[in-house]
This record gives sequence, C-alpha cells and structure tokens, in this order.
Amino acid sequence: MSELFYDAAPNATRVAPPRPQPRQYPDKPAEVILFGTCVVDLFFPEAGLDAIRLLEREGIRVQFPQAQSCCGQPAWTSGYVEEAKAVARAQLELLDTGLPVVVPSGSCAGMFRQHYREVFADEPDTLRRVDDLAERTYELTEFLLHVCKVQWADQGQPTKVALHTSCSARREMNTHLHARELLATLNNVERVDHDHESECCGFGGTFSVRMPEVSGAMVLDKTRSLAGSGADEMVTADGGCLMNINGSLDKQRTPFRGRHLASFLWERVAGSASTEGRP
Repeated sequence: MSELFYDAAPNATRVAPPRPQPRQYPDKPAEVILFGTCVVDLFFPEAGLDAIRLLEREGIRVQFPQAQSCCGQPAWTSGYVEEAKAVARAQLELLDTGLPVVVPSGSCAGMFRQHYREVFADEPDTLRRVDDLAERTYELTEFLLHVCKVQWADQGQPTKVALHTSCSARREMNTHLHARELLATLNNVERVDHDHESECCGFGGTFSVRMPEVSGAMVLDKTRSLAGSGADEMVTADGGCLMNINGSLDKQRTPFRGRHLASFLWERVAGSASTEGRP
C-alpha cells in the first residue's frame, strides 16, 4: 500500500534516501498529470476526483493516464526487486512526457523522487529519465502551495482538524510541513496538535500483516490520541494510513473519523458545491 516500512531487499543495494532538499519551484503550468496511486484508485476514488477538481479550479488541465497502476513501492520495500523494477518501468514509460506529475500521496511521490534511483541504480541511461521524473514530481499539497500559490476563500463552517502524515511522507517529502502551511491559509480551520502526530500509525504495508499485534497496538495509540485531541476529524494525504486508522476507529465503534486531505480541501474551497458531480 502507500506507507511501508523498509524491509531488506536481498538483491538490491539499500541506501538511505537523502532528506528532501529545498526546491526551486516553477511557474504554474497549463497542464499536469495526476498519478492517482493504487490505494486512492481502489479505496478512495472520491479523493482522486477531488484532487482533479482542485487542480482544475486553478485553471490547470489534468491528464489521468488510464494505464497507470502502482508506483512499485509495495514490491520494492518487500524485497521483490525485479517485480518492483517491472512496475516502476511501466510507470516511467507512462509518465515520460515532460509534464509535472502531481501525486495525492507523499509516500508514492517519495518513491518517484527518492527510490526510483535505487531501483534503477544499475541502468545509467534509465537514471537520466528517473532524475527528470523526480524533478517533475510533486505531492498534491506541495504543488498547490508552492507552484499554484493558492489563495483560497474558506467556504466552510468553523472546524478543528488533526493532521496525520505517513512516516515516509514526512521523511522524504516534508508533507507534514506543506499540509500544515496549506491548512493555515483556511480562516475557518484550526489545526489541533496531538501527542502522536509524528508516530507511525502501524500500517507499514506488509508490516501490519507480518506483525499484526504490534501494528494493532500502534494504531490504537494513534487513534486514541486523535479521538482525544479535541478535533472534529482527522485529515491525511496518505490513503494507506487513512485506511488503517479508519479501520481501527470502526472496530472501536467511535464516531471520530479521518478523510483524505484532497476531499477536505475541496469542500472548504467549493462550499455547498463540494458534492456535485461525485459518483
């Protein structure tokens, strides 16, 4: 899924990815590609549609290549090197257009920007294309904030939200900083800090399957912190974490819930029109 722990890949050279460096942001483009991610596509399609609406609201044409699938992170972090390379190569071919690539998931964007360099470390010619893709890849909130430079009028009622960002999204894309800054531009939204914001939700892709007791304890700590934060809801830009956290909340039979940040943002800027045109 979207947020994964880094298991040993026996046939690959494992190098700790560099911390995200300050970027030089371009002017707002006329057109972008949305890489929807497999989790958004399968479990939160409305978040993908809302991401498109947010971009189109800024006057940007959005391409959504139908052949896109997974970024390859699940296979890569589970040690399936050749399988990951095959998936990554297919996405690289699809996205090799020169257009900016916007991703509603910090961990999947991090796979493009950081880990494709590991995946194709033994292919110098491919690495040149990987570097080009990396420079064209943006997480959704990063793109809205620093490329579109959005200035929104908040159409929603006053609310309090708690933010969750996945471990890899924080580490590789600074998604927590972008999301905080973007939420701060909404006059009727108060972001509530909670004790476990920087801690893993326990999903970790295959980690939650291989070590379910540990994973369950981690998400229980996370959800209790969220529910006790005083926030009305939780927002996150990573679908895997959202699925895990909401699943735990369902089991606890608590009304507190999380949703994808793209849907929350669309509701704030579109007001009562936020549900129009949804499937």
